[in-house]
Amino acid sequence: MTTLPVAPDAFHLYDTTLRDGAQQEGLRLTVADKLKIARLLDELGVDFIEGGWPGANPNDTAFFAAAASGELELEHAKLAAFGATRRVGGKASSDPLTRALVDAQTEVVCLVAKSHDEHVFRALRTDLTENLAMITDTVQFLTGEGRRVFVDCEHFFDGYRANPSYALEVVRASADAGAEVVVLCDTNGGMLPTWMGEIVSAAGAVGVDLGIHCHNDTGCAVANTLAAVDAGAMHVQGTMNGHGERTGNADLVTVMANLQLKYGWSVVPHQNLAKATSISHAVAAVTHVAPNARQPYVGHSAFAHKAGLHASAIKVDANLYQHTDPTLVGNDMRMLVSDMAGRANIQLKGDELGFDLSDREVAARITDRVKQREAAGYSYESADASFELLLRDELGELEAPFAVQKWRVLTSSEPTEEGDSEATVKVAVGERVTSRVGEAFGPLSALDIALRQALTPAFKAVEGFELIDYKVRIIEMGHGTDAIVRVLIDTSDGDRTWTTVGVGTNVVEASWEALHDAYLWGLLPHHAAEPAGVR
Repeated sequence: MTTLPVAPDAFHLYDTTLRDGAQQEGLRLTVADKLKIARLLDELGVDFIEGGWPGANPNDTAFFAAAASGELELEHAKLAAFGATRRVGGKASSDPLTRALVDAQTEVVCLVAKSHDEHVFRALRTDLTENLAMITDTVQFLTGEGRRVFVDCEHFFDGYRANPSYALEVVRASADAGAEVVVLCDTNGGMLPTWMGEIVSAAGAVGVDLGIHCHNDTGCAVANTLAAVDAGAMHVQGTMNGHGERTGNADLVTVMANLQLKYGWSVVPHQNLAKATSISHAVAAVTHVAPNARQPYVGHSAFAHKAGLHASAIKVDANLYQHTDPTLVGNDMRMLVSDMAGRANIQLKGDELGFDLSDREVAARITDRVKQREAAGYSYESADASFELLLRDELGELEAPFAVQKWRVLTSSEPTEEGDSEATVKVAVGERVTSRVGEAFGPLSALDIALRQALTPAFKAVEGFELIDYKVRIIEMGHGTDAIVRVLIDTSDGDRTWTTVGVGTNVVEASWEALHDAYLWGLLPHHAAEPAGVR
């Protein structure tokens, strides 16, 4: 059995979402966004939060000013300002960007320094001696101002492979000048785990605490980070959800969970780790980057089981097909329902949604129906609400609060101010029959307006329903214009979100079925503390 490394006396979780993560294509954070994310990171339990580059970026300067004024109160984490060594030929004490680091009023400053000789020559356009002087001068100035200083050795691994003696000289100069931690950066993300140990160990011989900063260009950022930890790194940098430019940075949530659950280290309190899923998703909401369903530990699919063989084993012991307990990171096991599902899948999914499907014949009948529906184009993997409606129908427990007697929609090539589509919906609620017309841009919006108007007098809850996502997929191309279309609709009432599926020979037919079921499920009486089908 492989012996895992012993936890160092001091270990740092250093988050750079607000700086390096914000460099992701299409991602822009306001000061308010950065303050929200910083509070979430503190709640998660990271040790350091890199807030940005004051002086170089007005938005970051404003963030540090807001933090210093009291708008950001951190219970555990320490805020760090990021910057660079002073300019070629200058003095740190008079360099405006270095002064901005002092003005940021953070206890910690993280400096980026060149450690690849070619970058010194071609990017800084100076010599190797001056680069070392820039590091020494800047670190000494900032420590003299009472700051704790970390140094990020940019392109360290590429630099070491090109000129190992100089790369190590940069580490030594940083340490001698007073840097508390020297961080080895795989800036281009080109390293592999088997290459890390020797290089990190060589840097460790200098006699300074080491950190690791990995990008994910080879898909190995987390593995490279752990390999560096194995070799002695006591400070790991990463971002929430792996945000960052190009393919991103090491996902700090995955690193954290691996260290805590696999290495057995106590990097954050267990109650904090149990918030990892909710905090990961909360950060995704602030950044407007959709959560990755397949993200390790915290993804919606991280503990989702589809194959019938898996389900049969999970009925015996959930851990037979799970590498850890999902509740440790605040996630849940989910059973997926598809044409691959066996009776065990259906029974477990029924239990998950609050239905007793222990009767083998009933479970087999529902399984057969699911497979028939999947063959016709339906997919229940992500549409728990539609699956619950199917279950209730099969079990004779579907008491529909309304019935649609007729619907139609017309779309014109000559739009008016009200839109280009007009929908009519005729709905019966008990003895009362109501017809309503909806006009909007697009047939689905028109149908939604008409159905909403017809239902609102009887069901005030409908006023809070909102369609928040809409996905269309053509799943059968062989029939030309008669192709089969699948539509998934996500609906929310502010507290719950549910998904329904519709299938038809055209997008309007499929959309109507998904829309109808969204309202039907949303108006069902639910008896569980948290309504079944909600995610």
